Amino acid sequence: MPLPAFDTPLIFETGQDGRANRYLPDAPALDTLLPRETLRDELPLPDNSELDVVRHFTRLSQKTFGIDTAFYPLGSCTMKYNPRINDAMANIPALRDLHPFAPDAAAQGALALMWELERSLASLFGMAAFSLNPAAGAHAELTALLIAKAYFKARGETGRNVVVVPDTAHGTNPASAAMVGFKVVSLKSDAAGRVDPDDLRAVVGPDTAVCMMTNPNTLGLFEPRIHEVSDVVHEAGGLMYYDGANANALMGNTRPGDMGFDLMHLNLHKTFTIPHGGGGAGAGPVGVAAHLVRYLPVPVVRAYDAAGKDVEAAGWRDSAELTFALDFACPDAIGTMRSFWSNFAHMVRALAYTYANGAAGLTRVSQLAVLNANYIRASIRDIIDIPYDEINRHEFVASAQTLKRETGVRALDLGKALLDRGYHAPTVYFPLIVPECLMIEPTETESKETLDGFIAVFREIVATAKSDPDKVLETPVNTAVGRIDETRAARQPDLRWRPA
Repeated sequence: MPLPAFDTPLIFETGQDGRANRYLPDAPALDTLLPRETLRDELPLPDNSELDVVRHFTRLSQKTFGIDTAFYPLGSCTMKYNPRINDAMANIPALRDLHPFAPDAAAQGALALMWELERSLASLFGMAAFSLNPAAGAHAELTALLIAKAYFKARGETGRNVVVVPDTAHGTNPASAAMVGFKVVSLKSDAAGRVDPDDLRAVVGPDTAVCMMTNPNTLGLFEPRIHEVSDVVHEAGGLMYYDGANANALMGNTRPGDMGFDLMHLNLHKTFTIPHGGGGAGAGPVGVAAHLVRYLPVPVVRAYDAAGKDVEAAGWRDSAELTFALDFACPDAIGTMRSFWSNFAHMVRALAYTYANGAAGLTRVSQLAVLNANYIRASIRDIIDIPYDEINRHEFVASAQTLKRETGVRALDLGKALLDRGYHAPTVYFPLIVPECLMIEPTETESKETLDGFIAVFREIVATAKSDPDKVLETPVNTAVGRIDETRAARQPDLRWRPA
């Protein structure tokens, strides 16, 4: 079957010389205000009318898959709905228009907001303190590992240069460790998809700096022996790092700090409903145990009582009673990780989400995420391989290995077919330890009707793969762009338009 034509031409193909709108006449009096030599004139941009440009990009936007239009069963990325009230809060003029270099005295509300968010996260995840400085998850991993490096340097243990990363950890962990200068040792999971403390004990030693883990891991499995794992690392003198990519599974139900983790990060753009994807800004707060607080990046938000006493270690207090300031004078801090103080609008969204749900509501969020994932797993287990067919957390993995062997239809093909039916494809081929892997995560915000629709379509696609596999192998046929040569696209990308 021929591929569908892309019915929206490139904007370069529709422009003609002289077609662009020229509202302002050439007039010497205007030249001083609107110089005629602009950046646009220096670029090979097409000449299009304003109406054509508006229509072109509007049509493109209507072809884009988004959480506002359909369901993302996308594992590990937690593409859940973003309540619009959080966007409204971030758009309050007093917060939106505040200059990032405003003096502390003129930014007390913003500083109070940051302090309350830090304390809320510390309480929710069992850490002594958080920094909101990192810009995203991988940036937060880098920050945490720099904190670990500073900690060992202060102790004179510069020989600790190994980071242990289980094969079920988040995919960016090894790269972050390498960027900091650590050596990476991969640890294989046991037959149950978990870390075996005895296997871990065989690889840790006096050179171990950090063990990086995601719990639940990328298989969607909780590590029931996590305290034993933490003990093994701590007995070797290392630190435990928690990757918060999967924190949507455990809010209010358990805390990384109680599992023995010394460092952690959160993806506010995953767990706390900040807009996610599309290359937009993220937010990746880093939390630490008490012995690592002094290494957090600057600036640190300090809270002072009426007597001018620092109340940071005194627990939660009504912020209305306090005065706040940014503290840059932290001699043991690793420095500043990004410009300004972070993505402030995301902090507003995250705190609004926290206030709206409260402790009980955030607990319920995670419980529903777990329920939805297990509902889908139980509903398709009879038609596709479920390598770890047990109670999962907020996501689970399926395998198309048997289906591929019997029909030639791969995990990739199932994802393509879902696109044809109006569903985003799940994550495929990750984690690598599961052949023909599909990682499915529905999140808590999807209704039972949406889940039932996805299940019905998934079952229909698998049935078609068994009866007429070519129909699946030809998909997608209803999307703006059909199936491409993905190997060639990866190895020979052509990202720039050139005239014929």
